[in-house]
This record gives sequence, C-alpha cells and structure tokens, in this order.
Amino acid sequence: MIEEGDDLINNEQDEPQETITRVTGMYKDWFLDYASYVILERAVPAIEDGFKPVQRRIMHSMKDLDDGRYNKVANIVGHTMQYHPHGDASIADAMVQIGQKDLLIDTQGNWGNILTGDGAAASRYIEARLSKFALDVVYNPKITEWQASYDGRRKEPINLPVMFPLLLAQGAEGIAVGLSTKILPHNFIELIDASIKHLQGKRFTIVPDFPTAGIADFSNYNDGMRGGKVRVRAKISQLDKNTLVITELPFGTNTSSLIDSILKANDKGKIKIKKIEDNTAAQVEILVHLPSGLSPDKTIDALYAFTSCESSISPLGCVIEDNKPLFIGVSEMLRRSTDNTVQLLKQDLEIKLGEFEEQWHFASLERIFIENRVYRDIEEEETWEGVIQAIDKGLQPHIKHLKRAVTEEDIVRLTEIRIKRISKFDIDKAQQKIDALEEQIAQIKHHLEHLIDYAIAYFTRLKKDYGEGRERKTEIRTFDDVDATKVVIRNTKLYVNREEGFVGTSLKRDEYVCDCSDIDDVIVFTKNGSMMVTKVDTKTFVGKDIIHVAVFKKKDKRTIYNLIYRDGKGGPSYIKRFNVTSITRDREYDLTNGNKGSTLLYFSANPNGEAEVVTVFLRQAGSIKKLKWDIDFADILIKGRNSKGNLVTKYSVKKVELKEKGVSTLKPRKIWFDETVQRLNVDGRGELLGEFRGEDKLLIINQKGIVKTVTPEVTLHFDNDMIVLEKWIPKKPISAIYYNGERELYYVKRFLIENEGREELFIPEHENSRLEIVSTDWLPMAEVEFVKERGKDRKDNLEVNLEEFIAIKGIAAIGNQLTKDKVKQINLLAPLPFEAPEEVHADDLEVIDEETVAGNDGDSKTSDDDGQPTLF
Repeated sequence: MIEEGDDLINNEQDEPQETITRVTGMYKDWFLDYASYVILERAVPAIEDGFKPVQRRIMHSMKDLDDGRYNKVANIVGHTMQYHPHGDASIADAMVQIGQKDLLIDTQGNWGNILTGDGAAASRYIEARLSKFALDVVYNPKITEWQASYDGRRKEPINLPVMFPLLLAQGAEGIAVGLSTKILPHNFIELIDASIKHLQGKRFTIVPDFPTAGIADFSNYNDGMRGGKVRVRAKISQLDKNTLVITELPFGTNTSSLIDSILKANDKGKIKIKKIEDNTAAQVEILVHLPSGLSPDKTIDALYAFTSCESSISPLGCVIEDNKPLFIGVSEMLRRSTDNTVQLLKQDLEIKLGEFEEQWHFASLERIFIENRVYRDIEEEETWEGVIQAIDKGLQPHIKHLKRAVTEEDIVRLTEIRIKRISKFDIDKAQQKIDALEEQIAQIKHHLEHLIDYAIAYFTRLKKDYGEGRERKTEIRTFDDVDATKVVIRNTKLYVNREEGFVGTSLKRDEYVCDCSDIDDVIVFTKNGSMMVTKVDTKTFVGKDIIHVAVFKKKDKRTIYNLIYRDGKGGPSYIKRFNVTSITRDREYDLTNGNKGSTLLYFSANPNGEAEVVTVFLRQAGSIKKLKWDIDFADILIKGRNSKGNLVTKYSVKKVELKEKGVSTLKPRKIWFDETVQRLNVDGRGELLGEFRGEDKLLIINQKGIVKTVTPEVTLHFDNDMIVLEKWIPKKPISAIYYNGERELYYVKRFLIENEGREELFIPEHENSRLEIVSTDWLPMAEVEFVKERGKDRKDNLEVNLEEFIAIKGIAAIGNQLTKDKVKQINLLAPLPFEAPEEVHADDLEVIDEETVAGNDGDSKTSDDDGQPTLF
C-alpha cells in the first residue's frame, strides 16, 4: 500500500515508499460474519418451518394485512420491508416464487408461467391473499415465539408454527458462501401418507414430484442427499409419422429454453428437424416436425441425448438447525417435521385445555355467585377491601369442587358482572354451558392421552380438505441410457484414400465411404493385416493400402470378419474368423502371426455372421497335384482376433476367389422387453419376445385400436396404452371385439395384416368407439355378460368361439354384430387348444450354436458394411 504523507515524501525527487498492511484479521472476522449472515439469513431454509427469512417475513406480513380480501403485492412488499432489511425487488421475487407453487398464496393477475418462463407482472398490478391451507397450517400466535425486528420497532416470529412438511412440499434452492442447498419439491398427498406411516411406525419412501410433470428416474436419488442424482425427461410422443409432440417438461426447464436447445442441436447437426411449433397455453404442446424418412423413435432418443429434453439434477439436502447448517436426507426431514407437528399439536391442545378450564372455573364461580346471591353481601360494605372480603367469605362454602383456588382477580371479575345479567340469569343455561365445557375438556384430555392418533386424524383431515387436485404429476420410470452414437444424425460424409492411407471428412476428391457424424469412430483394415479404430476427423493417417473402412459400432456382437492371410513373405497361409473386441482407440492391431511381409489374401466383413464359400488357387510348383479346392468358412470356428487361425496350405497361394455367398452362422437373435424401462434389449432383461431373424417383425396393438408391425430395434419407444407386443406371425389372425360408437352395437372381426410396416386403425373412427378385447390366439374364446333388465329374466352369460363366429376378413371390414342385448362386460377366456404350424426358414439347417464357438474375448465392435468380400 503506497502512503503519500509528508513523512514519506519530502520532495518531488524522492521515490514513494511502500508499506504492507496485513488484512488477516479482517478476513478472519468480516468474511466469517458475512458468510454466516448469508447462510443463516438469506439462502438456506430453517428445518422447523421450512422458510427462508424473507419467506417467513412475507408470510407474517400477509397475516398482518389479512382481512379475507386481496392485497396489492406492492403493498405487501412494502409492509414486509418493516421486517426484512433488504430491497423491495428481492422481496417481490421471493413472493412470486411462493405464489407460483400454488400452495400458500391465492394469486390474482399475471403471476408468470413456469411452463413458458414468462415473468410475473409488476407488483403494483398483481394481488394476493393467504390461502385457506396457509391459514390452517402456518399460523398460531399462541404457540409462536417472537423476537424484535431488525430495527426493534416491531415483533416478528422466530419460526412460524407450521404443522405440515412444507419444506418438502415446496422445495428450496439457495447458494450461500461455502455451501448451497437444493431440496426438490415432493407430492402433497404422498408427504401426508408418509407422515401417517411414520406416526404408525411404518417404513416409508418419498421421491420428488415436479410441477412441470415430465418423466423422472429416481433410482439414484440417494434420499435427496449429496451424491444423489435425478434424471428428468420431457414427455415426447409420436403424433404422426412425421411429427413429435412434447406435452410435459423436465423440471428446471421451460418451453423457451427447451426449444432453444433443440434448435442448437439441429444447427450442430446432432438432430434433424423441419420446424418447431410452440402451441403452449395452459398445457404444454410443442410440435417437432421431422423431414420425411426420418425415424421418429431415433429422433426421440436423439432429443434426450443432445437437448434439454433430458437433464440431470443433483439434490443437496441442507437446512438450518440451531443456527448451524445441517446436511440430512428428505426422509429425516419428514420425520423431524412430523415430530415437530406432533409437538405443536400438543402445545395447541394444552393451551386450549388451559383456556377451557379457565372458562369452566369462572362459569362455575359465576353460577355460585349469582345462584347463592353472594352479591347481596356487599351492600353494606363501604370500602373496596371490604367488598372483596365479603365476596370471598360468601363463596367459601360452595367452592370445594373447583379445581383451583379463588384469586382476587376472580373476585374482581365477579364485581364487574352487570345487574341486568344477574337479573336475567338462567341456572339451566349456565349449567348447560358448564357441561359443554366439561365435555370439551374431556375431549382435549383424551386427545392428549392419544396424541399420535390425534395427529394421524389431523393429517387425514388435511388430505381430505386440501388433497383434491394434488395428485402426482411426474411419472416415475427407470431410464435406459441412450447411446448417442446410435441416434446421432449422420451430418457429414466419410472419405478414404486407400493407397496413401488417409481417412477423413475433408478428402472430398477421394473415394466416398458412407455418411457419418463427428462423434463416430472409424474402423480400418489394411492389406498388411493391421487394424485400427480412430475417431472421425478431417484427415487421419491410418496406414497405406486400406482394404476396408467403415463406421465403428459398439456392442454389435453379430458382425464377423472372415480372412485368409499369408504368414511372412513365403510362409504358409491361414484362415480365421473373429469379431473385434476390447480395442484401444488409435492403437494398431496385427491380425496376422506378426511375421514381416505378411499380407491378406482374402477379407470380408459380415454384419450378420455370414459364412461364404471361397476357392483357393495355388501356384504351380514342383510335384503339387491339387492346385484348386473350396473352403467353407462355416467350418471355421469364430475365435478372437489374436488367434493364429487354421492352416490352409503351406504352399504358395496364387489367389482366393469368392465362390458362393453364405448364410448366417449365428443363432437368431433373442429379444426381450423390459417393462421397467419400456425398451427392447438383447441382454436378457424382462420378458422374452422370441428369436428374431432379419426379416422378422414385432406386432404392436394399442387401446385405441391401432395395429402396426415394426422391425425390432433397441431404439423403439412404446406408448403406455400398448396392450399387445409380440413377435408377428403373418399367417396368424388378429381377433377383436369392439363397440361401434356410431351404430351403438358390439361387433366381432378377425383379420390379417396386409400392409406390413404401416400403422392402421381397425375400429371405426368415432369418438364413442372403443376396443373391448383383442386376441392373437389361433382359437380365441370370449365371454359376454349381459345387463339385467327390469321385468325380464336375467340372461345367461354367452361364450363365443371367435374362430367359428366370423371368418377372416380385411382389416377395414366392420365385422359381424355380436348381440343386440345390453352388454355389461366382455371377458377374454383361455383359448381352445391348437397346434400352431411350425415356422420354417431356409437357413435353419445352416445354424451353428453361437454358444459353442470359441474365441469371444469381449464386446464386439463392428463396421457398417454390405458384407461384400475383398479379393486380392
């Protein structure tokens, strides 16, 4: 620090001196004071009532002003400034946040929109009043502890006596000095149910519920403590083949930020969209229009992978207890809140008991005073002391049943009774009042003796009075991770210069390979038997004489590479089949035996494990008799890429030619449906749907009467109203009973799917039409229950063999009328026994059990390729 005092600078020629002032003490005291103030008085809520100081002062001010009518928010903010030593803007913002949670404040005017992100109008234009719920659970002046306000002029509550887990219902977020808090909002009804379970000694679990609805995965919630994570997603469904609709938002986003993230992902080439329409009003509706030919299912996954349609929230449970920060989970918060509510209820009952006992005492004293005409004893008294003594003396014979002694204050109150009241005194009414007070006292004592039951009844009443319309909004689901490489749009082109050994996206004058994205990897094989996987870049050297290049796919265990190589310059030739696993990016792998001069004689990449037949030609040398023979790759076991392979010949090979394309040597792929995440998988999770070959399809039918067949891919999405999901057998009929809304009758139909891959409606398009039952059994049976009509005998249930009832017709046919009688219910019965025809495939005889082959040494990684061999 430079001091320019007279003692340091004597003239212009003197150089300024420097002195050092230590600020250690300032930092030690001032910064700690500042940090403590921000933590305790600004950012972190108290565990007792769930309020930050500004929120507590707003609620106290609203109670001060409450007369049942709306108040201008500007007026409330100004009133709050008597208690809160900060600006009006921060108070108004905090009040808007409370109002938008729709729990404590009844709002009027434009309070903003959490869905669109629009802000509230200025505080002079909007109004507010306390909700009935707030008046019921937040205030009780008799059990509130008070303190002086910051200027000492008024009294404010230390904590409000909140008798509800308000902190968990509203959630809280704040950043202080050195710590922060992020408590997520929970469901109103579920919190009450959990509180009741806690009081009953039962275990409970609570998870967040967001006002923006959406879908959430709470599997790693960790009870809302540090280290937990919540994944939230928008609710996206397919409106038609070229349109997606977003109807619910992930917590922490709004329609504006969500649309911006989608547009940015489109600009970067991660996704491809045609246009976006935002039709959000009271409900969210964002239409995402797709270019024709783009997969809606893959686009949904891409939206989750590359936009704000999916985000991750890290909760952190931090509250203030005894003027210190405390890190606890939401379950413990609920337990403490519930226990605190029980104690507040007890205090309230004890205060009421004291009040009723005091009322009973004076009512009894008043009756004695009037009924026994004690007031006449004071007629001759001339002094106040004499009056008091006379009344006390007159009461003594009649007060043995009272629960406490008579005080001078009691006698003074008796002297204040008016003559008119004494003259009109009714002994029966007085006794009825005393009896009623005794009943109330007995009831309160019963509640105190059975406090837990009383608290459970209290929470049950809250649920009944205020729970309507507060059902869970956020759908709980377990998410499957989205593999970005599988859903990213191929936004650039991959080229190769085979001779010089370069691959990349900038080699536009060279050979085009395929479309790719900037997050893809590329797998490359060269003629000398080396292999490398590298990230897509503008230009990368991988090795000269490239024979195969393709986009690299992870976890594809069905791509098999077939090759024949010569070991060294004049060594023997070997044949091998392998899949690529456990690779390190940018590392060169040798697929031969490692001898110098080795080269590939034949190579093919087979996406479904095809095994072709090749012809081997030898050079004429010496006494070799057999110069040509065939080799079937199906006879070669699939092993690891490091295997040496089987000997083909020790003689010099002239060439190898493809003789015959082969069929797959792998088993049909087993596919499962995991209902938890509602996705397909090949890992054995969930229900087995069957074994699928390349041409096999899935059959999907939903409750709306829509049927379609699709290729089974792990990227498929399934709606919640899906009622049939199984392997499609083209010759197997679909049977349905439906209600025709236009004709108001039930119909039966059986049909085959004629248009493979098309989505079709098989019931009439009428608002009252509905699908009753659908079956994919060969011989389905149904039971019809009839309505009992007055004056008629009850009609017996009707069993219907649908195969006999109607022949197979077209999907557009109306079908046959089921009955004219009034139907109560239709049930699907167990089908009749039937031996289904066996499926026959041309390549069944060629299948080799994949589990018996050796050499699988990890996860396969394969390339996009048409399976065509490379010959040398």
